[in-house]
Amino acid sequence: MNQIDDSAAPSLSDEALVAGMAERSDAATVAFVRRYQRRVYGLARVIVNDPGTAEEIAQEALVKAWRHASTFDSRRATVERWVLTITRNVAIDTLRRRRATPRDPTEFLDLAAASSDTPFEERVEHGDTRATIQAALLKLPEEQRRAVVLATLHGRTAAEIADVEGIPLGTSKTRIRNGLMKLRADPLLERIPR
Repeated sequence: MNQIDDSAAPSLSDEALVAGMAERSDAATVAFVRRYQRRVYGLARVIVNDPGTAEEIAQEALVKAWRHASTFDSRRATVERWVLTITRNVAIDTLRRRRATPRDPTEFLDLAAASSDTPFEERVEHGDTRATIQAALLKLPEEQRRAVVLATLHGRTAAEIADVEGIPLGTSKTRIRNGLMKLRADPLLERIPR
């Protein structure tokens, strides 16, 4: 049962609204969201500079505020500062996830190959570990190479690779497994100390 009257909620203090949310009052939650949605969205928009992403961030931040309303402590911050800190943290996490989006594995190979003045074949012959790994990776079919690079160099899970590549999870796992098996069997990589 809601303890806050629908008509009284909009006039309550921020602290009273948070207390009402902690008690799962629908009226307090609606009043809180109406009071803060523009500020939360505005901050998210400034941080990520994308309206769609800002809407997602604002929604997630307000849900987090609702979930954690019982932990709010007015001695540590004002309600406004609390909810905007939640928003900022959600936005920063979103930016980190975006930045963590891996580059195309073939770009990685091209950049690494171009990073030395010594010809690629000569580096492989003389035991340059990076060049040897590149040579072995280049022997793999492109889809296996992409999956292996995403998994090993970028730390992506099979599920994340499936999402990035737009393939079923089982296909992603198979590409990673087959690619790694081919690399383990490659005589070039036997030269690399383990």
